[in-house]
Amino acid sequence: MPPSSRDPSAPDKPPGTATSFRVRTRLTEALCREPAPYAGQRPKNANASGLEVKQSRPGLEHLRRHSNEHEQGSAVVEFTFLALLLMVPLVYFVITVGQVQGGSFAVVGAADQAAKVYVAQSDPVTAQAAAERAVSLALSDFGHEPARANMTTSCEPADCTAAGSAVTVTVSLRVPLPFLPFAEGLSATDVQASATQLVGRYR
Repeated sequence: MPPSSRDPSAPDKPPGTATSFRVRTRLTEALCREPAPYAGQRPKNANASGLEVKQSRPGLEHLRRHSNEHEQGSAVVEFTFLALLLMVPLVYFVITVGQVQGGSFAVVGAADQAAKVYVAQSDPVTAQAAAERAVSLALSDFGHEPARANMTTSCEPADCTAAGSAVTVTVSLRVPLPFLPFAEGLSATDVQASATQLVGRYR
């Protein structure tokens, strides 16, 4: 029998190992992985104990970092969009409520001043004109247009200049929607207030 030419120091390979290794090598190359070693061969990235140490691939790290940065940017955009979507109607509602409250205070003050001015006059015509001027001034002080207001006067008994008569002045105001100059016919609500004064015996 001819002597064997195989190196005695080489590890024993079971039958079919070479073919299996070539298949595994081609498969790992197709999957962009490191080629698998022979059975019993020490891996290239083995540590001192002979165990294989998995190393992170630069391509995967770059993709993960890029994905995290993209997700952070998307979160900022979504938060900004949701904040605007929720805060703008809320702020507009608060401003509208404040304007309605201001209109309520305005008609209360206007009605009170108009009734006091009315009973201080000597004739109904002068009293009506003076009351209308008082309403205009009171509404202007609160930042409302006098043209949006309406004033009515009633007396009990019918003679508004007789001593002891009760004069009631009612002021109503249409409060417009804020920041809508083009919506002339639209209003947030109508507010109304009344005040009553007695005509004195001595004026």
